[in-house]
Amino acid sequence: MWTTLFVIAFFIVILWNLGAGLYYMMTDKGTTDRTVRALTWRIGLSVLLILLVIVGILTGVIHPHGVGR
Repeated sequence: MWTTLFVIAFFIVILWNLGAGLYYMMTDKGTTDRTVRALTWRIGLSVLLILLVIVGILTGVIHPHGVGR
């Protein structure tokens, strides 16, 4: 239960940064670096989420259910 909420919260923050990057790209017109910072945060959070899922599977906290077996 908590792991699902944790992953969903990560997805929400990642989508928020993606939207912020789009907003800054449209409003700033290349005059600031806010777009780059927002998209860098998005990439960093995405990589962190992937690593946390891998660690969760290896430690047994997350149990893959084997779709397609």
